Amino acid sequence: MFNALVITKNDSTQATGITQLDEAQLPDGAVTVRIDYSTLNYKDGLAITGKSPVVRKFPMIPGIDFAGVVETSTSDQWQAGDRVVLNGWGVGETHWGGLAQKARVNPDWLLSLPQEFTSKQAMAIGTAGYTASLCVDALVKQGVTADQGDVLVTGASGGVGSVAVALLGRAGFKVVASTGKAGEGDYLRALGAKQIIDRTELSQPGKPLQKERWAAAIDCVGSHTLANVCAQTRYGGYVAACGLAQGMDFPTSVAPFILRGVSLLGIDSVMAPRPLRKSAWTRLARDLDIAALDAIGTLSPLADAQRIAGEMLAGQVRGRVVIDVNA
Repeated sequence: MFNALVITKNDSTQATGITQLDEAQLPDGAVTVRIDYSTLNYKDGLAITGKSPVVRKFPMIPGIDFAGVVETSTSDQWQAGDRVVLNGWGVGETHWGGLAQKARVNPDWLLSLPQEFTSKQAMAIGTAGYTASLCVDALVKQGVTADQGDVLVTGASGGVGSVAVALLGRAGFKVVASTGKAGEGDYLRALGAKQIIDRTELSQPGKPLQKERWAAAIDCVGSHTLANVCAQTRYGGYVAACGLAQGMDFPTSVAPFILRGVSLLGIDSVMAPRPLRKSAWTRLARDLDIAALDAIGTLSPLADAQRIAGEMLAGQVRGRVVIDVNA
């Protein structure tokens, strides 16, 4: 038997609570993992609270991330004792996820956990940090360099934004961090931000073309914020879009793209192919200051996940929430 956070639905009513399950109830998969830690992402918050139809089938164990140790495997890719990490692949949406003490998954969904990280540190990174690394990789592959000017990160005090600031700062970029939390300036500067701006500078409807400010940007927010970011990006600049904290809409025009040659790079973390995932985790292992993880991540027991999910959607959570599923 093992403990899990389970979401059930009866007609239109969703209920969530910790339940004991038998290992025989785990879904099909070649690899069974004993989970050490999971984490809470914004998507997990949406799933747990039912604020958005993230979960596609019920009952469901939420949690799009986990790190742990292979317990049993019928796949030649993995052996008992291997340290592994999983991000995305529909886990926590269509397949039982990481907010549990055990998971059974497709072997192709797993990556070897870099030796630089413990399971707890890997979940302080989680999908948020892995997505941030995908964004940085995308900008670097387009030729963005530190000497080209300011790089903006929106939603900077959130999970993706925090790691993006840390990675960019470590790589020598001049990072401008946009946040709605006035008290987070010291936190963001410690991660590597050189300048802090209030999110209200970007969150209201704006003109299709505005003063050129950013050599590149990582946007975790969407909606009017992303529209304004594009409108303020310099000629030939790049914007990596990976989030929708403000909304899924994109109220802009083609002007930044056809008059300034701005490029919008879409970043998907859920179904990203393995080479991109490996590259992102390699960057994290090489460039992310382990000390930054202590500032970014806070540890909570599985019993607190439901409460924290609500706080996350209310914008009351800073950085990353690591969940000890065995506490």
